[in-house]
Amino acid sequence: MANGGPVEHGYPHLETVRAAITALYRRLSYDTVQAFSASVAPADVAFCDTDDLHLGAQRVAREIVRHFRLPEARLIVGFREMTHAADVELVAGPEYFVELNDRFRTHRRDIGAALAHEVTHVYLHRLDLAFPTTAENEILTDTVATYLGAGWLLLDAYREDGVSSQKLGYLTPEEFGYVLAKRSLFFGEDPSVWFTSAQAYTAYARGLDRARQDGRQPPLTAAGWAGRRRYAHDRRHVSGVPPTAPYAFTPDPAGRLRVSFPCPTCHQRIRVPVRGRVRARCALCRTVLECDT
Repeated sequence: MANGGPVEHGYPHLETVRAAITALYRRLSYDTVQAFSASVAPADVAFCDTDDLHLGAQRVAREIVRHFRLPEARLIVGFREMTHAADVELVAGPEYFVELNDRFRTHRRDIGAALAHEVTHVYLHRLDLAFPTTAENEILTDTVATYLGAGWLLLDAYREDGVSSQKLGYLTPEEFGYVLAKRSLFFGEDPSVWFTSAQAYTAYARGLDRARQDGRQPPLTAAGWAGRRRYAHDRRHVSGVPPTAPYAFTPDPAGRLRVSFPCPTCHQRIRVPVRGRVRARCALCRTVLECDT
């Protein structure tokens, strides 16, 4: 939790974020992801200063548990002095003890954001979905929370001005915006109307621009002139394709050239023949892609 300190910006965790989206689709399936088409509603997690602290926190926790379809999970929420925003004890269940930073006693509107992250930890624990390191797991948790409709709360908790700052979660504001934009493009949902933080809106707009770039990379037909020209050059000089290129060329068993590239929705690698106009369908997220190979 950045509280008054510097807030990291940009996309330092982008590859891990993309790997988390792919892992989510592989673990849940397309149909299960589709079941999360509606985000957590702002009214369901609203918290007024006049609400009872403990009863209000339990109410918000129940709403987020319900959103993640964890009917047998019961969260018991407490408060204490700590460095991080929150912590959850991952046990067999059905009861999970969540501790929130004492700061939330007076910053109650952000309790939903902190609980969204911790409930996602429980959700991933139940799914047995994890990455190798603690740092990667925290990125996975923020990514899943956001992609499945609860993480917009974490982005909305980001506020920064000349004298103070606050940010929850492990993604940068722009990375939260990127994942939220991925969700928006997939479900056709506009989360920007829910933001109470002007800085969150700006971060979402930047993330949306970055997310749209994923759909404009060659060999997709939506790629711009410069990308198409670079792709045509690399296709003629396969051995010289730089490792940073978003595509790679390999021969199939018959010696015919094929190109592989990440799906702009779920980032699973897709491989298609190099033969001009091709329509490809991602087997993982079912996105139909128009390509010019």
